[in-house]
This record gives sequence, C-alpha cells and structure tokens, in this order.
Amino acid sequence: MNKKLFIYLTFIGLIGLLFSCEKDETKAVLSANPIAPTIVSMPDLTLKRANGLNILEFVGTAIEPGFQASVTYYLEACAKGTNFQDAILILSDKQALSFKITVADLDGILLKKFPADLVSSIDFRIRAVLSLSSGTGSYVYSSATKTADVKTYGPPALSLTVAGKLQTITSPGDNKLYSGWIYTDGTPFQFTNNDDGKKYGGVLVAGEVSCALTENGPAIALEAGAYNFTADINTGKMKLTVADVTIGIIGDAVGGWGDDTKMVFNFTDRTWNITKTVTAGGIKFRTHNSWAAVNVGYNPAGADLNNLYQNDGKTDSKDIKDIAPGKYNIKLYLETTPMKVVFTPTN
Repeated sequence: MNKKLFIYLTFIGLIGLLFSCEKDETKAVLSANPIAPTIVSMPDLTLKRANGLNILEFVGTAIEPGFQASVTYYLEACAKGTNFQDAILILSDKQALSFKITVADLDGILLKKFPADLVSSIDFRIRAVLSLSSGTGSYVYSSATKTADVKTYGPPALSLTVAGKLQTITSPGDNKLYSGWIYTDGTPFQFTNNDDGKKYGGVLVAGEVSCALTENGPAIALEAGAYNFTADINTGKMKLTVADVTIGIIGDAVGGWGDDTKMVFNFTDRTWNITKTVTAGGIKFRTHNSWAAVNVGYNPAGADLNNLYQNDGKTDSKDIKDIAPGKYNIKLYLETTPMKVVFTPTN
C-alpha cells in the first residue's frame, strides 16, 4: 500500500514539474531590440471648414516586442523641433494601423497649440506604451518623427488688409454675425469673407456709428484709429456697427483736459505711440472721448512709469505730473503686466 502511494505521489510530482517547465518555456520575454511603431502615411493637412466632416487617416505599423503584449498607441503632435516637450494628444487606440479623425476634430485639437488660419510646421509621432502582466512596469517606444506643414482654420472670418496688416473679425457661433477689433490708418477697405471670397462694403457717414452692408459695396472710410466692429451679413439684415476705442493722451501737460489726442498703434510691439510736447501739468491715457473703458495713470500706491494703473471703478488712477518739459516720443504699453509708458526725448 505504501509502495503504491509512493508511486502515485511521484507521478503527481512529475506531472507538476512538467507543467512548470512548460510554463517557464512560454514565459513572456521582451526582445532586446523591439521594433518600434512607424508612421507609414499621413493625410493632406491643409484643413478647410468646408471639409469639416471628411475623415482623415494616419496609417502606422504596430510595435513588435517579441511576444504578445498589451499595447496602447498615442498619436501625438508638437511644434517642429521641440522634441515633444509640449506634445498634444490627437488620438489613442489599442492598434496603430489606422488612426481616423474628422477634419473638424483635428482642427479643434490643433487650435489649442497652433494659430488659426496660418501654416505651422508640426512634428507627429506614434508612441507605444507596453504594459506587462508580470507587474514589472511599462515600456515606451516611439516612432520616428514625421513633419508636415499644417494649415488650421479658425472661426468664420471677414478679413481686411489695412495699416499694413491682415486683420479679421470672426463669427464664433458660425451664424454670420461677426465681431472684433480693427486698427486702421484711414485707408478705405472692404471686408472679404474667408470662406467664399465675397466682398462687403458700405457708406459710413461721418459721425454715424452704423451703416448698411452690401455685397461688392463701396470701400468703407473711417478715420485712423482703433474700432470695435460688429457685422451682420445675414440676407436682408446686412449691417456694420463701429465703436471708436482708440487710445488717446490727455491732460493739461499735453494740451488740456477738454479733449484727448489720438495715439497710433504699432502692431510689432503692440504699443500706442505719439510724439508730443510736454509742459508742466498732468497726463493720463484714456479711450478716445471717454473715461469709461481705459483710464490709465500712476498707481495710487506710487508714482512709477513702469507700473501704471487702470481705474477699477472704485479707485482712480493718478495724474502723471513729474515729466520734465520737452518734446517726447511717448510709447504706451497697455498689453504688458504691469502696464508702462516710456518718454524718450527727441532732438
């Protein structure tokens, strides 16, 4: 009986050993040189609103780690040459053979990092993350980078070129209602619809703040300055409304508190500029003909040209009173933090 029991137990042990060996033989072993995924082809990346529902396809190949593994693939993009330090995720999937996305969806993703209506050089890659069931962690392998010129599109826009600069007003709701800020040097202009090429113009009577818009209408004439525009090009309702938001300099040191003198906007450094003779007295900066929006001067906490203050509705800005009499090129920075102004004496 004991002999039979011994033989039986020995037999069970041999079977266990056999299965253990088989398990060891099929154990997942990561290849010393896994073959990374690749990007085989990319679609035309000149994105257009009219093609918003079209499907774009990025074709790739899978990683070959040397065994069957759980893999997640990430299609990523970054500005050319930045080595994916600030990568943006386009798609993720359990396979890398085909990443599909609509034109509109890709455009929306890329607009988070890249400017609208311009061509950007963008690097793309497929990044594979292998998860091992053995609990030894994850391994990451990336494809070689592929670079493409990508043109995104922003909201529907009416554009014009004036003051040497292409400028736009946009329709975020895509409902033919456009709005935006424009600076003009006084050159008459028409609006051009970026989607269909149609042109719009009208006659804005001096002193009026609105006029009818017509397709192929006359060029719109405005005094030099900055304006907030709203334009409605819905059939039967076409209308343009403008509000003068030019920045002016005012004060008894520059001609009096009764009226301001318009300044000139510089697109390069985004400053407001004027050459002006300064006498004894105070200076402030404001929206043309109004204190309601911009009302900038010294900070109540201290007189510092590099730390100007905007009236917050509770505490007023202070007059700038310590500029020595003379003629100056005056440069006002309203888009910096803090705001500042530079007075440079002229010869």
